[in-house]
Order: sequence, then C-alpha cells, then structure tokens
Amino acid sequence: MDTLTIRQKLHDLIDTADDEKVEQMFIKLIDDDNQTYEWWKDEELVAELDRRSAALESGEDKGYTLEESMAHLKAHVKKNS
Repeated sequence: MDTLTIRQKLHDLIDTADDEKVEQMFIKLIDDDNQTYEWWKDEELVAELDRRSAALESGEDKGYTLEESMAHLKAHVKKNS
C-alpha cells in the first residue's frame, strides 16, 4: 500500500473515530522522547499538500465553502450525538 493510500485511510479513520481512538492515534504519533511528528519535514506530505493547493488555486478542485464545511460538521455531530 502506498503512502498516499495510507494517508487517505488515516484521514477517513480520524473523521469517523470516536474521541478515545483519536487520542490513541495522536499518542502513537509521539516518539519515545515525546517529540511530535514534524510533518513539514515529510517530503511526501509536503508534496501532496502542494499538489492539493495547486488544484484548489487552478480550479481543478472546487474545494468546500465555509458554509458547506460547517453543514457537514453539524450533520456529523448530530449523527454522532
């Protein structure tokens, strides 16, 4: 499985996980010295963020408005309450 697929699966998991699982995942990202993951040094992640940013700026990806994002968030909270 490639890194992009793993990232997408983790993103989906975080979006749907309960609070306890999210906390456990966060703890797993901390190494033995209590240093957190330095995402800005991850060349693959930065390249993916750059690609997504360019797609938004070019109009290739329409993205979501704040209103759409809030509606999605409210529906998710209502569903899980």
